[in-house]
Amino acid sequence: MPQLNREELIEQAYFFQAFRERIEEGFPSQAILQDIREELLATTRLPMAIDFLRGELTHQGSISLGMQKLAHYFTPFQTFVMSKSEEDSTRFDQLIALLLLEREAEYRSQSATPAGLFIFQFESLARNRLGYDKGMEAIADDPFYPAPWKAWIKKIRFSLGTVDFANLVYLNSATATIDRDRKKGISTGPRGAGSSSLVDSTEQFEPDTGTPDESAPLFGPQEGRIAKANRGKDPLYLFAALQRQLNYPKVPRPKRASERQLPPEAEARLQRLEQRIQIIEADASGKLDLTPFFKKPLPEDE
Repeated sequence: MPQLNREELIEQAYFFQAFRERIEEGFPSQAILQDIREELLATTRLPMAIDFLRGELTHQGSISLGMQKLAHYFTPFQTFVMSKSEEDSTRFDQLIALLLLEREAEYRSQSATPAGLFIFQFESLARNRLGYDKGMEAIADDPFYPAPWKAWIKKIRFSLGTVDFANLVYLNSATATIDRDRKKGISTGPRGAGSSSLVDSTEQFEPDTGTPDESAPLFGPQEGRIAKANRGKDPLYLFAALQRQLNYPKVPRPKRASERQLPPEAEARLQRLEQRIQIIEADASGKLDLTPFFKKPLPEDE
């Protein structure tokens, strides 16, 4: 699968954004796809992809099945996220899924790095409880990652839950390589050899799996320092620090039940239902008072 160019990614981000916003406004999905298709650049392949998605939605009732058949255009991670939002047994909301895909496409269209994209995708799995098995497999199949990244992602897939994630990032960073050289007495800076006092003890954090070839660290020194400072802590602190320090994209958070607001039409309908229930209960108990429903007499003309 070839990587999409910047023009395609920008249109993808707009597609996910417009689709999400119009679903919130109550428009049917098929009508939304038809309208968005006319708004997109005709020089991209996305309008043709939307035509196919609309057909799959009409006949199969699913967008993710259409994305899966368009594996040359949509990445496995995009298809995985959309399929999870369409499952009946999950609490993963489709609006959150579309916002997540929108931010991922925006990041890809900018100066995306394998480290930044991986952290974003991994946090998406962790924060929304989408499952690491199939989720990490979908991430590893993304054409954006070079071969060393693919091999490492598939390797740590079986270690998640038993190994500290921040330590996995640290041990696969340039910072860990520098620390290992210092512990061996190799000069890597102006202070020269024998500067092992500057190195924090790492033996208690060494895992049994996930350590790459030291000559080719996957994460840079900044990611390594941040991960080193967050070992043994909640991974959410690591994600937040990377977003603050390196401007990594933020994963959308699902709204709490108290923060969710119903559409005005739904609120009005609930109020009418409450009034009807109150009338039925009052009638059953013999305390129904109909005077509030009487028409008030018009005032007499003076």
